[in-house]
Amino acid sequence: MSAILVIEDDPAIRSAVQRSMTERGHVVSVAATGMAGLELVLSERPSVVLLDLGLPDVDGLTIISMVRAASPVPIIVVTARDDGATIVKALDNGADDYVVKPFGADQVDARMRAVLRRSAVTSEAEPIRVGALEIDERARIATLAGEPLDLARKEFDLLLALAQRPGEVMTKRELLAEVWRQAYGGSDRTVDVHLSWLRRKLGETAAEPRYLHSVRGVGVRLMDPGDP
Repeated sequence: MSAILVIEDDPAIRSAVQRSMTERGHVVSVAATGMAGLELVLSERPSVVLLDLGLPDVDGLTIISMVRAASPVPIIVVTARDDGATIVKALDNGADDYVVKPFGADQVDARMRAVLRRSAVTSEAEPIRVGALEIDERARIATLAGEPLDLARKEFDLLLALAQRPGEVMTKRELLAEVWRQAYGGSDRTVDVHLSWLRRKLGETAAEPRYLHSVRGVGVRLMDPGDP
């Protein structure tokens, strides 16, 4: 059983989601506006948030950023917007998953179980160390030689994905699926740009790599500079 917060302005959809999730044994709170939902995130500390983007007071993309600044609660966007740019923006702002309306209650329930499993693993994870790099997934902090790295959300997620498989080459398709949740789409350019930003913050370049090593035609891997 999970405590679910549904932020949805359409009363019919809100009631249907509340009823279907309650029937599946969850405790469900609801909010019709973004700001009311944000207040409930802070006061009730739900296990997961189901968020519509088309809210009457504040755009849902903004609400994602506001929730993420205050809480690590998993956010699943549930919306009629299905264009790629909006999906990317929602995930970049901090959403954990994205479901397009119309949807089945079983599908949403399965997505919730998946994000909650990932959240549980994160809460138990020990910091990952690769050379002088340390990545704390739980606190979402990365340091290099003891100095904090100023990483944007997706830069951190990209570094974490590579650090969880040190020495292994990850393809751009794998990174798009794992970091951007785009298993069947998305641009390799997205990965290239974020890798470039990440390299700059690690004090290296593609021509003179220390941690991030590109393998032409395959992908990229994170390596300890001290390894042969």
